[in-house]
Amino acid sequence: MTRATAVRAVLAVAVLLASVFITLTMSPRLGLDLQGGTRIVLQARDTATVEADRETTDRTLEVLRQRIDSLGVSEPTLTRSGEDRIIVELPDVQDPRQAAEVIGRTAQLTFHAVEGPGTDQPEEKTPDTDPDSDRLTLPDEQGRSLALGEPRLSGAGVEDATAAFDSQGGAGWTVSLEFRKGAGQDWKKLTGEAACHPAGDDRRRVAIVLDEKVISSPQVDPSVGCRAGLPSGATQITGSFSADEARDLALLIKGGALPVPVEIVEQRTVGPTLGAAAIDASAQAALIGAAATALFITVVYRLFGALAAVALGAYGVISYAALVALGVTLTLPGLAGFVLAIGMAVDANVLVFERAREECADRPTRSLRAALTTGFQKAWSAVADSNATTLIAAGLLFFLGSGPVKGFGVTLAIGVVASMFSALVIARAFTEIAANSRFVSDYRGVNGIARPGAVRTWLVRKDPKLFRRSARWLVVSAALVVVAVAGIVVRGVDLGVEFTGGRLVEYSTSRPVDVETARDSIAAAGFGDAEVTTAGDGDLSVRTGKLDNDGEHALRAALAEEGGETTKVRDELIGPSLGDELRRNALIALGVAVAVQLAYLAVRFRWTFAVASVVAMVHDVILVVGAFAWLGRPVDGIFLAALLTVIGYSVNDSVVVFDRVRELWGANRRTPLDTIARRAVLQTVPRTVNTGMGALFILAALAVLGGDSLADFALALLIGIVVGTWSSVFTAVPGALALERSAKAPPPPVLGKGKGAPRGKTRAARRDPLDNGARV
Repeated sequence: MTRATAVRAVLAVAVLLASVFITLTMSPRLGLDLQGGTRIVLQARDTATVEADRETTDRTLEVLRQRIDSLGVSEPTLTRSGEDRIIVELPDVQDPRQAAEVIGRTAQLTFHAVEGPGTDQPEEKTPDTDPDSDRLTLPDEQGRSLALGEPRLSGAGVEDATAAFDSQGGAGWTVSLEFRKGAGQDWKKLTGEAACHPAGDDRRRVAIVLDEKVISSPQVDPSVGCRAGLPSGATQITGSFSADEARDLALLIKGGALPVPVEIVEQRTVGPTLGAAAIDASAQAALIGAAATALFITVVYRLFGALAAVALGAYGVISYAALVALGVTLTLPGLAGFVLAIGMAVDANVLVFERAREECADRPTRSLRAALTTGFQKAWSAVADSNATTLIAAGLLFFLGSGPVKGFGVTLAIGVVASMFSALVIARAFTEIAANSRFVSDYRGVNGIARPGAVRTWLVRKDPKLFRRSARWLVVSAALVVVAVAGIVVRGVDLGVEFTGGRLVEYSTSRPVDVETARDSIAAAGFGDAEVTTAGDGDLSVRTGKLDNDGEHALRAALAEEGGETTKVRDELIGPSLGDELRRNALIALGVAVAVQLAYLAVRFRWTFAVASVVAMVHDVILVVGAFAWLGRPVDGIFLAALLTVIGYSVNDSVVVFDRVRELWGANRRTPLDTIARRAVLQTVPRTVNTGMGALFILAALAVLGGDSLADFALALLIGIVVGTWSSVFTAVPGALALERSAKAPPPPVLGKGKGAPRGKTRAARRDPLDNGARV
């Protein structure tokens, strides 16, 4: 065993032990669909200047969403109910009372000049004699009454707010504020005017007021001159805060003030939106699919495939431990995506094994260990580039998105990092140890890479001329897009309740009704997409899409068959949980991610390859949406998660193909590009087939055995993987060939002279210093 192999083995064992410890000692945070949570109903109130109508309530909802994200609550559900109510559902909240208090605060932050001691009672807020004036009389931190001038600065001028412990100054927990450029000048002017008064004078103070309560009123330091002010554009709020109070204040200020105040009118516990039977069926389907994938990889790659399957199990443990340690909320689609990622994580191993098979076929006399090492070296660029583009997308979705899009970015990033670790560290350590065995090395039928696979052998024998007329493939892809767009236009897209809103009805029954029985009764009445949960003390809550009064009567009658006399206790129209701003942020995040991926691929490859990859990705998205339009399936939050996965898969596939084109073209600069492209596609087809089959086994199990809750998720991904495999070969490559005909850039550098050359090749190219290079 070499030193590098030993280091990999020790690192793999250490990470696995830590992951197992986290898995056994920490509990996962489960989403509303698996565990239920807390439902809070907020009533928006009018103010003297703002009416609590539909528009202001929607803006209030988005501010609340930012607050909840800052609280660390993942996968919440926020919907507008009627014109002026907001329903907030929080999964797995440890302190619902504290969460409700933070969510419901208005958080109007203002900065005032102190005009002197107040003359009124400190408990009262007294406006100036002018009814239009904003002058206040409020008690300070010690209870002394202060007369405050009009607001000079508001929380809207704060760019960032962070809580920190001031151990050096002895101020304890504080909140540091950074002002925007214009607000920084206002702050400088305010403190400069206060500095014109003598030290100790109340007028030398600046009052910081939150929701009409003075939380800090510091004196301007004596070193600050009159009219000079504090030029830093930042300040610090002190006030004997506890750690939780400082953090809550920081997130309230950073999230912004509510456009209108809200009042909590109801708070209750709600049950999970999915039943135990649906969860059990999905878990069984996931296990069967993962086992089928492991068996498939073992059959294809024999011993090394079995070792890769063990590494996939390690990947599952590591990524699950990371999700638990980071507090990511697990939902059923998220867990299904997690299991799917296990199937897709085999991609890096397949790339390595296919490269090693090529080495064994080209150089039969090489040792198994040498072929395996070369396979890892040659596969590295494809693995690195495909995962780098995915990490770029994940990071931008996290930083620019919100709500479920942000959560998807976290899950995606964890999956990519864990996948690379399992393939390049764990699987490599296993296979290198096995390759050192004489038995494994001598018996070619055992190790799984010493002989070419059946797909590769068939392709070499047939040698199809794929791109002799490459334009015809573009015509086929364009025709598919036209059919998909026709479905979107003619049939329309059936947006789910998350996008359109719907109706929330709660019922009380004279006899207790099990929620599973209620779900079955409602589904039998024709409301299969309705969400049924328990609410409060035995009530049943039904959330569905557009529902007229006749439909509501049918729904109530279905429940009455099991529960006897059924009384409607709540009936409200609700808005979309994926509102306009969240959708806009998601589209912005996705657009920026695609643009950055385009730039990355243009730098790493060629601009023609980058444009072709993005065109293929757009092609895949349109085809998946069009297929759902023709099938009449709902486009909801679960579909959104599946679509984001399809986007990542599409780019990944194209990168692998173009990586091989770049390599072959650099080594054969005078060979026509269409010939190079044909060879590259034929050489990468075995990898594409084997990786796709690994994912298809899991998706087929989820679609057939996972029940209605995951059927659409699996269907979207099945369509996405099929069209993604097609587009990476028959859309991206012909598109790049068409663009290259008008491009004037030279072929890529010869392998060994560029940045992507394997280190072994570079060393082989060096001459002995005494060799003058002459040959006869």
